Amino acid sequence: MEISRKTMEVATAVLTGSVGALICYGSTENGIGWGPGGPEPGYFPFGIGCLILLGSLATLAQTFWKYAGARPEAAHGVSGAVPEEPFINGTRLRLLVAFVLPIVAMTAISAWLGLYIGMGLYIFYTMRVSAGFRTLTSLATALLVIAVNFVVFEKLFMVPLLKGPILEYFGIY
Repeated sequence: MEISRKTMEVATAVLTGSVGALICYGSTENGIGWGPGGPEPGYFPFGIGCLILLGSLATLAQTFWKYAGARPEAAHGVSGAVPEEPFINGTRLRLLVAFVLPIVAMTAISAWLGLYIGMGLYIFYTMRVSAGFRTLTSLATALLVIAVNFVVFEKLFMVPLLKGPILEYFGIY
């Protein structure tokens, strides 16, 4: 399976354009005009949504212009258009999935068991399985990262992060 660069550029522009349009639409519900006390609540988000939408439209136009008339001989300097090049192939897709799936698993585990447990398991997995570190090194690093994050967020910044049932069972609030 191979996905072209042009396909990904168009998909990204459409996705970001949709986000911009959604922001604009949501802003209209809060008012986008100028009220007696100044700008209404949706004024600035509407402007940001318009900028996102404008940027996405520019990306779409640039993409179609860049690849307009692209032919195989364009790779040899015959035409000014850029030939379609692969964005990702099967091998790269497998590497990408191998990178993304642990992050998705960490997110799911963090929502269920708490952020500290999810973070520790993710760091342990990536160090042990993906990077090939020794088990003791991976475990020590995961515990150190958990401890540092706990001190920084819970004690210094006083921002409680999601604990989950395991830490609550041990009385760590």
